[in-house]
Amino acid sequence: MIARILLFLLLFTSSSLIAQLKSPDEFLGYGLGSRFTPHYRIVNYFNQAATAMPQMMKLEKYGETYEGRDLLLAIVSSPENIARLDEIRKNNLRLTGILKDKPANTATPAIVWLSYNVHGNEASSSEVSMKALYELLNPVNTQTKNWLKNTVIIIDPCLNPDGRDRYVNWFTQMAGKNADANPHTREHSEPWPGGRLNHYNFDLNRDWAWQTQVETQARIKKYNEWMPQVHCDFHEQDIDNPYYFAPAAEPFHEVITKWQRDFQGTIGRNHAKYFDANGWLYFTREIFDLFYPAYGDTYPTYNGAIGMTYEQAGHSRGGLAVITAENDTLTLKDRIAHHFTTSMSTIEITSGYAEKVISEFKKYFDDANNTGIGEYKTYLVTENNAGKRQALKSFFDNNGIVYGSANASSLKGYNYFTGRDETFSASNSIAISAYQPKSALVKVLFEPKSKLSDSLTYDITAWSLPFVYGVQSYAVKEKLAVGNYLQSGTGAAVSTDAYGYLVSYNSFADAKFLAALLQAKIKLRYAEREFTHNGKAYQKGTIIVLKKGNEDKLQQFANMARTFNAPVTTVSGGLMDTGFDFGSDKVHLVKKPAVLMLTGKGVNPNAAGEVWHLFEQQLNYPVGLINAEEIDGSALKNTDVLIVPDGRYEFLKDKESAAEIKMWIQQGGKIIALDNAAAQVAKLEWGIKQKKDEEEEKKEEKKDDKNLYTDIKRFENRERDGIVNYNPGAIYKVEMDNSHPLAFGYGNHYYSLKLGSAMYEFMKDGWNVGIIKKENQAAGFVGSTAREKIKDGTVIGVQPMGRGSVIFFADDPIFRNFWENGKMMLANAVFLVGQ
Repeated sequence: MIARILLFLLLFTSSSLIAQLKSPDEFLGYGLGSRFTPHYRIVNYFNQAATAMPQMMKLEKYGETYEGRDLLLAIVSSPENIARLDEIRKNNLRLTGILKDKPANTATPAIVWLSYNVHGNEASSSEVSMKALYELLNPVNTQTKNWLKNTVIIIDPCLNPDGRDRYVNWFTQMAGKNADANPHTREHSEPWPGGRLNHYNFDLNRDWAWQTQVETQARIKKYNEWMPQVHCDFHEQDIDNPYYFAPAAEPFHEVITKWQRDFQGTIGRNHAKYFDANGWLYFTREIFDLFYPAYGDTYPTYNGAIGMTYEQAGHSRGGLAVITAENDTLTLKDRIAHHFTTSMSTIEITSGYAEKVISEFKKYFDDANNTGIGEYKTYLVTENNAGKRQALKSFFDNNGIVYGSANASSLKGYNYFTGRDETFSASNSIAISAYQPKSALVKVLFEPKSKLSDSLTYDITAWSLPFVYGVQSYAVKEKLAVGNYLQSGTGAAVSTDAYGYLVSYNSFADAKFLAALLQAKIKLRYAEREFTHNGKAYQKGTIIVLKKGNEDKLQQFANMARTFNAPVTTVSGGLMDTGFDFGSDKVHLVKKPAVLMLTGKGVNPNAAGEVWHLFEQQLNYPVGLINAEEIDGSALKNTDVLIVPDGRYEFLKDKESAAEIKMWIQQGGKIIALDNAAAQVAKLEWGIKQKKDEEEEKKEEKKDDKNLYTDIKRFENRERDGIVNYNPGAIYKVEMDNSHPLAFGYGNHYYSLKLGSAMYEFMKDGWNVGIIKKENQAAGFVGSTAREKIKDGTVIGVQPMGRGSVIFFADDPIFRNFWENGKMMLANAVFLVGQ
């Protein structure tokens, strides 16, 4: 009798919970896959689930997007695990060595993190997040309840809400009553910029390590509080591709352990079992490698996890249904089913191997903390530029990388800037030891030259931090004692009764201060040449603020200098010890420029987004956005600077339109052409010429019977034959004319991330500010033919034209907004050149 009563109570309780916990179909009022769900309704679904099942789920808002949408994490496990959830989290950090309050307990659940919808128009996976959450919580699903006994599941339902809603809202407006599977209809042709990217047109799946965007910053902060054992990143690809899951393609970075490789294979075999049973096609070990450190699979991998990408056919062309090349109809319901299967399969296999997953995770971090990963055991940043040091320290802090200080007087190490082992002093350096939980990530980010197991890679091949930040650094093979880093104080108070003020100008932090001064309408000048005052030397580009003309702004200037921690020196007069006095024509007044940037159809949205974000979120300086299709002479009235990001522009092909732009430049306008935009400008006969491929011409002229057959290729090698012409992204040493305002704040050399092989002829009537000579490749892979092209040419230049000028960069100087050392040069182009 008692047993019957208990059974009745159990069934009553279960049915009651089921009534409270609604399935996605019940809550939304439509079947998953019959339409796309707006982000706010996904948030509402997760909220109702958290309310219905608090004993099994915690819901946390971890941030907001630029457009104000919520970023959420749902944490799901058994009631017993949820009751001690924070202790599980802390214990997991003890396994890594990040938390050292007491020994770690290895009898602990494995943590699986599922990241959905990082690309907004790859929209099936946020639908999947609701289905996955329901099945994990559903009381009648005994299988998932068994998994949750030894796993904690973290679900991020949408990493990119702004991009998702851009796509979903557009599709909803374009689609009719019934889905049209014809791939040529308008619901399968998304307009610029598409929903893939976030508000500022950034690809959030290239931003994990760099954290330039608020979504990434908030996510990585939370990620580092958990450090999961398994991380899955859900994507979509072309409508005609089968499903992709791990194991990944080569190249694998050398820091990836045998266990990480092998368990990818174990997970993949479990997926294959379910896909085979359903007759679904899939592929593995192709295209998607594990190398570039800022992906949603590599970043977790370099932090000790099993990091994986899952790719379903669909993305923006998929709609609710689409006819594929094989004349099959791919539906949103199909896409949901496939991603749901790999979601559950990943949890299942992790649960089955939970004890092994934990033991290998602990071993990974024990090795990192006790032996240090890689040849080099200590990295020393000897750079004394305060602005650059602070930027680098912020990067370390955001990634949980431990650093300190070292003061050894004589050490031998690898000099990144010369490429040789040298003796140096480590006095007052930033020291990063390889003996720490983030050891693998440190090696990946600091290694001078990354080793490629396969040159056919998916992304750039060089990103070493000393080049990215432009900081003098050394890699040392010995373990050095690293002391606590002493934070520098805030800027000293600035007197308001001096004749004038001198501000050092040698980092992007100084460019931010310059932009702020212009915004505050403070009159300022810059020195074209070096000078000395009271025995102290000042570099060209030094900012000069005089009391005269700023009488009512001096207190504001003093407050701003303190806020920006700007290095300000007061002067009592305008007479210099050496160099030019403040009244000289070598001292130039800086006028506040009105800036426009081209955007819209024809513009690379990523490239436009980088500039937009740089101005709004970093320089805090206004930039107007104008559609490229609407640009003409009248649109440029009252505009001083026009930024032309990478893209393909119709107005540059039209003689009449180009003539209008030329007239505007001659009257004092300034164009800044970036990447492929520079190549288009070079076709206009404005004094800039793209360098011809002379080597290829010579080879063609010399072709004879002996090498007549060199063009014959094997079909099976078609993907690799083009590698000789391939430059996915490598670092080159650029020799700078730092007497030109464009290069103020730089030394004799600058390290550029070069993508492609575009070079420009040396200009006779212009300024060749940045040039590449022979043998100047510093790091990364470049195909043999492409390498021959990248030499003896200009990559950064200024062509005067009447009262105006054309500034061009052969490559993107602020690539993905993580190439920190190029930001000041772009600011120089806007604020200093032509003044």
